[in-house]
Amino acid sequence: MKLLLTNDDGVDAAGLLALKQAVCNLGDPIVIAPSEHRSGCSHQVTMNGSFAVHTRNTDCYAVDGTPADCVRIGLYKLATKPDWIFSGVNQGGNLGIDAFHSGTIAAVREGAFHGIPGIAVSQYRKQATAIDWQRVEKWTLPVIESLIARPHQPGTFWNVNLPHLDHNAPDPVITFCPLDPSPLPLHFDINDQEYSYSGNYHQRSRQEGCDIRTCFDGHIAVTQLSVLG
Repeated sequence: MKLLLTNDDGVDAAGLLALKQAVCNLGDPIVIAPSEHRSGCSHQVTMNGSFAVHTRNTDCYAVDGTPADCVRIGLYKLATKPDWIFSGVNQGGNLGIDAFHSGTIAAVREGAFHGIPGIAVSQYRKQATAIDWQRVEKWTLPVIESLIARPHQPGTFWNVNLPHLDHNAPDPVITFCPLDPSPLPLHFDINDQEYSYSGNYHQRSRQEGCDIRTCFDGHIAVTQLSVLG
């Protein structure tokens, strides 16, 4: 099985390494990821001008572009058509309406446009809390194995959010749930004419049974999304 791995935190991110280590025995992974941090870039693509592609080795490329650019150039030039696209593991949650501005999720959405199934994985974390990447790797593999075993529905892709748990907590349960449409809190710090977002992500609204509440309650939240929104 051929696997294309990408992210929006950059090719050298710890989460991408954890993802590669988690899935290395599932097939042949090739990494095509942004050369630098591109978090929050949504489905932006380079339409005017050019971008460089830097060869790290035969199975790793750093792209001076967005996550969607990485998938596009991967499908067009750098990789044999993959069976799956995996994106992540993002440093921070991609829950609810985060799906519409996440570069991590945009990468697998781009794959879905081309008929290729994909899974985006993110690790929710509380403020200033270090991520245990070995535990992330441990949790990521079984959820990916579960999803690739399911029949693929064209035009859909998966969004996975791993919970923040205490170090000695038992492994979380995988829970399928819909996307929460609740808006993020709108709070800004104002300095003269400069505005900076200061909403508290961890105190955002959440609906019972949807992905935000599910992840915040300590479960692995798995949501099926569609290219149609």
